[in-house]
Amino acid sequence: MEHTAHTEHQHQGHGHDHGSGTTSWATAAQATLHCLTGCAIGEVLGMVIGTAAGWGNLPTTLLAIVLAFFFGYSLTMRGVLRAGVDLRTAIRVALAADTLSIAVMELIDNGVILVWPSAMDATLADALFWISLAVSLVIAFVVTTPVNKWTIGRGKGHAVVHQYHH
Repeated sequence: MEHTAHTEHQHQGHGHDHGSGTTSWATAAQATLHCLTGCAIGEVLGMVIGTAAGWGNLPTTLLAIVLAFFFGYSLTMRGVLRAGVDLRTAIRVALAADTLSIAVMELIDNGVILVWPSAMDATLADALFWISLAVSLVIAFVVTTPVNKWTIGRGKGHAVVHQYHH
């Protein structure tokens, strides 16, 4: 019993299961939170840069999406590179681990902002800008967590990273 608890704790500590098919919601949420961190950094930075520069909605949104993928992949690569793998392998692992998760998160996040009345026209000084961005990221987290649970349970997504965390 103690060994089982230790093993489950180890998996939850890493945020990944080996594709055992029994991925816990906590594990999926932890993997999604990791993804959300990179997405949020890129999303906020892109929105701030585009809005501050006076860009239109489309270029600002595209920059935010590109930066969300960049930071999402970068956070994963940082951990994998620490395990001593080469850059090419780290890139492959990050692409395999994060692409679906980031894509779903960005689709939901940007979709919420797109349909939120006046959110696309809010400036950095408007509370609506920050509220709609925060709410959209929370909704994206809620929608992406089951996606990550499904992929991790099949040995895909964030499960790919697990072997590099030992």
